[in-house]
Amino acid sequence: MILQALADYYERLADDPSVEIAPPGFEQKAIDFLIVLDPEGNLVNLLDAREGTGRKRRGRPTLVPKAVKRTAGIAANLLWDTVPYVVGRALPEKGKNFEKQSARAVQKHEAFIQRIRNTFSECSDPGIQAVLLFLNRGDFSAVFAESVWQEIEENGGNLSFVLVGDSQLVCQRLAVVEAFLASNKPSGNLQVCAISGRHDVPAKLHAPIKGVWGAQSSGANIVSFNLDAFRSFGKTQGYNAPVGQQVEFAYTTALNYLLASERLRIQVGDASTVFWAKEPCDLEKDFYTLIGQPREGEEAVAYESIRSLLSAVKTGIPPEEADLPFYVLGLAPNASRISVRFWYDGNVKEIKERIAGHFRDIEIVRAPYDPEFLSLFRLLLSTARQHKADNIPPNVGGELARAILMGRPYPGTLFANAIRRCKAEQEVGFARAAIIKGFLARKARLSQSTNKEVSVALDKTYDNMGYVLGRLFAVLERIQEQAQGGHLNKTIRDTYFGAASSSPLVTFRRLHDLAIHHLAKMRNSGKNTVWMEKQLGGIEDLIPAMGIPAILNLEDQGRFAVGYYHQRQYFFSKKETENEGGEA
Repeated sequence: MILQALADYYERLADDPSVEIAPPGFEQKAIDFLIVLDPEGNLVNLLDAREGTGRKRRGRPTLVPKAVKRTAGIAANLLWDTVPYVVGRALPEKGKNFEKQSARAVQKHEAFIQRIRNTFSECSDPGIQAVLLFLNRGDFSAVFAESVWQEIEENGGNLSFVLVGDSQLVCQRLAVVEAFLASNKPSGNLQVCAISGRHDVPAKLHAPIKGVWGAQSSGANIVSFNLDAFRSFGKTQGYNAPVGQQVEFAYTTALNYLLASERLRIQVGDASTVFWAKEPCDLEKDFYTLIGQPREGEEAVAYESIRSLLSAVKTGIPPEEADLPFYVLGLAPNASRISVRFWYDGNVKEIKERIAGHFRDIEIVRAPYDPEFLSLFRLLLSTARQHKADNIPPNVGGELARAILMGRPYPGTLFANAIRRCKAEQEVGFARAAIIKGFLARKARLSQSTNKEVSVALDKTYDNMGYVLGRLFAVLERIQEQAQGGHLNKTIRDTYFGAASSSPLVTFRRLHDLAIHHLAKMRNSGKNTVWMEKQLGGIEDLIPAMGIPAILNLEDQGRFAVGYYHQRQYFFSKKETENEGGEA
């Protein structure tokens, strides 16, 4: 299903004149430098084709014949390649024997020339003839004398050829393309393709997939067989799961296109996530802003898209796009392969409703400086040590995305990690509170529980013991702050938060004694304590006669954190700040 959807997406892109997608046998590759030749094969110029400035200069993506799959052997690309292949010269590398590299560069160069000869033996195109004349002379001193050569020696890169006065590379000239495609026809026994059902020559090796975060930079595979344990009936490599060469090219090209896109790909934890629809639609354009982390300066646009989505779900999805298939694919590195972290195959209406449900579930009161909506990345980052993306627990990103897209409960590991970070850092925070509230609210909704659950903002009637104790802890902290004039480097939260949320009985006895001392200090300094005492009394009235429990389970620890967060937000609202003078 995944490969079929990707192959269909390739066909859609190929039919779209506004999209530059590689035709069969070609791919987009970064070309760094161009060797400009005249029709007699003489060097005219050596051009730097890189884009950008300074150290960020990168080769320009260019349509060239598809790269060969290299291992340890020598295999030349057609009409483009690295320096050793194109001009037979090794570039110095640390830790490697330069003499051996030079000898190997000669072999690579010979393979490069031989492939051009074999492919274009009957092609009379002036571009091919110029390239062969240039290569057959074997004298590249004019190339090495160019000022750009120093850049090549320092940075390496891919080289290709262009005829002087021509806007296309030699490999892109019409006669050259036709000759290449004629020589590149599949050869072998026809079999039924496992994806399309059509007869085709199976692909022995599938093209590498590039752009998956954490995977090999040279690319990795979704489909590969490299050990006997993965093989059957004596078949080798791709013949174990016969995928026709046409489908193999289509799905790999489409997936590489998605992974290279800035708008059709997001990072969710360790999962490089791509998305697309069967036909163009608004959701395909907006999905990044709905789920991804807004880029700097684009927050307003992203938040407006989310508000529009929430409104559209209430008023109804247009029928012309409601049943349109929509796909989301999450990929993660796995040695030399790529593992499918999650796969969503649904429709636009369904996914819009589920994303809207996600934002409703995690909605919680916030400070004016907090973002209006939280992206998946920001949620995951709040559960990571030192707020570093590298410390986001593996698999959690994929589990969270799957929960949102499938409408399932949020992962328990995300909930537990949020509570763990609250206790480790003695801070709840907007994102962590949203995770905890969302987990509890969604679990109650999906299980159709009749019990009351935590709400968006402070609920003074909610009598769950974890929530009540969280509120009580916030009030006791506020009393301490008022007693000390609000200038404290350390409060009871820094010392007692973890203990109070897990083993409250012993901890709150100590906190109660401290509160008596802090209230007395407020009175002695002339401060009015009526409002704070009313807050304290109102919460204590919710504690049952049996008293404070010895321990709280994990879910009640989450409610403790939300209760604390709600009460703190309540204190900092303008209305309650004005009332702290003593009015009820």
